[in-house]
Amino acid sequence: MAEPSPSAAVPARLDRLAWRPIHTWITLALGVGWLLDAFEVNVVGNVLGILRDLWHLSSVQASAIVTIWLVGLMFGALFFGYLADRFGRRRLFLVTLLLYSSATVLSALSPGYAFFLVFRFLTAIGVGAEYSAINAAIGEMIPARYRGRAGATVMNFWPLGTILAAGVTLYFINLFPPSIGWRFAFALGAIIALFTLWVRRVLPESPRWLLGKGRVKEAQAILERLEQGASRFPAPAAAPADSPPSGSPGFWQQLLRLLADHPARLALGCALDFTEAAGYYGIFAFLPLVVLPAVGIGRRQVPEFFLIGNIGAVVGGIFAAAFLDKAGRKPTVTAFYLLAALSLLAMGAATRDASARGVLWSFVFVNFAATGSWISAYPTFSEIFPTSLRSTGIGASVAFGRIGAALAPLVLVLLSRRASPFASFALLASFYALGAAAMIPWWIWGPEGRGRPLEILAAEKNG
Repeated sequence: MAEPSPSAAVPARLDRLAWRPIHTWITLALGVGWLLDAFEVNVVGNVLGILRDLWHLSSVQASAIVTIWLVGLMFGALFFGYLADRFGRRRLFLVTLLLYSSATVLSALSPGYAFFLVFRFLTAIGVGAEYSAINAAIGEMIPARYRGRAGATVMNFWPLGTILAAGVTLYFINLFPPSIGWRFAFALGAIIALFTLWVRRVLPESPRWLLGKGRVKEAQAILERLEQGASRFPAPAAAPADSPPSGSPGFWQQLLRLLADHPARLALGCALDFTEAAGYYGIFAFLPLVVLPAVGIGRRQVPEFFLIGNIGAVVGGIFAAAFLDKAGRKPTVTAFYLLAALSLLAMGAATRDASARGVLWSFVFVNFAATGSWISAYPTFSEIFPTSLRSTGIGASVAFGRIGAALAPLVLVLLSRRASPFASFALLASFYALGAAAMIPWWIWGPEGRGRPLEILAAEKNG
């Protein structure tokens, strides 16, 4: 029997490996970066009320801080997603951290509102770039039978980052005057970035990406490193790596290829990311600006509120990680999106009743379901794109999602003023309900990724 070609042998050998310490290190190194991203996103929510009072901002101006952040994420995810497909995952890990660490220090030194907006935009570009590279790399380097839970474990560093952001902010705004304490909270992000850079220095490049670029010997060398001392399961069904176009396609060529060859997959990624991002970022901007003042929770209590609420996020992420590889992607994603919609309606009812305790406990459950929804969604749509388009596909999905996330805070504040806070919660719930609805055609016609090689998923002819 003829030996399989490297394009088939390398992915098959990657997928038959048992879990090894190197896989743990890869997961931790990528997860710490996700923690950093979460820290940056949530530290703003924790000090948004303080900044509004300090710089005498209107609610719309304060919510624009969240909006400009999301626009930066959109740009970083889309453009750097393309660069990760062209130049590799590992190189992008280092570039994005350097950009992020520089911009977050400048954010901490901002003399006023306008400068802060500019520096937050630059920081967000660096963070958005990580969305594409991290999600592409974790799927490409982890064996198929562990891919779902490993991807979800990386995503689970997000709630850890939110808890860290709440704890750090609570410490600094109580240790120093609020006008100074928020600056220390942002500056800590640069220290975390340096630690992340140190952790990632030994990360290998994705063998699948190297294979797609024709760098077979480098791919095999990294594979041999991963195989050292490892147990092996029976070889899974093998499929050749996708054949990218010759040369180096430009940014628009890459996007057009994605749209032409995989419209249904891109539509699923965009729908799942748009609905969860609009819901998730919407609630975290809406809470400190409208809900918490309405139920009597003061500015200095906001970090404590988020700290308690994010316990639900940790539990939700753990459940998502467990069920992705046990129950499968389709039921896990659908269930969490539906739970998120229901929990937001319950939180809206608690807000209408002006119950601070009800808002807190419903927020715990909202965090459980909302975090479980996106933690299960990212591994699901990340694995359905071929290797040569994976980071671009993830970046395009994230970029489209950030359109919803950028608009949601402004829309929610205005809807609350013109109608009621409950109407805003109903809109938030509808986002997640639409995400669950998007899973219906995929449930019927799309592939289930649980335990299956990436090359097999990419080869299936269903959009």
